[in-house]
Amino acid sequence: MSNWTGLGIGTKNSDGDWIEMFFAEENISSEDLNASDAAFEKVSVSDYEAPTSVPEAYLKLHLLSYRLVKPNETNLDGIFGILQNVVWTSEGPFSIADFKKAQLEARKDNRHILVHSVDKFPRMTDYVTLSDVRIADANRVRLGAYLGSGTTIMHEGFVNFNAGSFGEAMIEGRISQGVVIGDKTDIGGGASTMGTLSGGNDVRISLGKNCLLGANSGLGIPLGDRCTVEAGLYLTASSKVEVIDDKGEISETVKASELSSKSDLLFIRNSLTGAIQCRPNKKVIELNEELHSND
Repeated sequence: MSNWTGLGIGTKNSDGDWIEMFFAEENISSEDLNASDAAFEKVSVSDYEAPTSVPEAYLKLHLLSYRLVKPNETNLDGIFGILQNVVWTSEGPFSIADFKKAQLEARKDNRHILVHSVDKFPRMTDYVTLSDVRIADANRVRLGAYLGSGTTIMHEGFVNFNAGSFGEAMIEGRISQGVVIGDKTDIGGGASTMGTLSGGNDVRISLGKNCLLGANSGLGIPLGDRCTVEAGLYLTASSKVEVIDDKGEISETVKASELSSKSDLLFIRNSLTGAIQCRPNKKVIELNEELHSND
């Protein structure tokens, strides 16, 4: 499925330009839709083509958060240049210039407008809420996040747009733009995944099923299923890794990038030598099912 039509309703600034747009799930379809209400704006996008306007960008972000398309499967090139900084407030979104006027008028009436953030992307929960997902701090999940059924995001967990989980997941760390994780995978407290928005990294990071990133660890290569990175270990593509065989002996030393996308790996740091080592992972993690029954 590559073409989508949505009927959106949104906010324009005082110059008449769109700054945001909301699409109810029932108003998005792969079929051509016609608006019977003048309040709605008809918007069409293709997964293959980059967005060219604010309404098109917002429709693509809604498609991701409604799980209608998966991360990295719709073209989002140039989205930062299309979206402008918006003041997200307790009285709705404003352009920066319009907010200054609204703030002054509110003060005259002895009212205080609460500012949630000034950002190009809003909170996902202000646009899309899912019945089978738990989010402890809504400020830490952007619109455009893709959250699989049963996913739990704790207070310090963060999920960027065009990123997320394919199934149940425990997220207490950071899932950066473009990063996806598989079913039954745990991102430990303070753990980080390397994204592609800055720093020159162009490799898409992913984690398969039943994986664990230990607390305060980091990942800069894609890994397959049933992999574990121990707490505190940041594994980059250029990290030198001693590969340990089934006999407990060093078979070779390689760059971590040479182990990309492989399964059943355990990455630890030797407490005596400080060397990063990779061993066969003989233990598969299990999530607490009660924590992920989010209906």
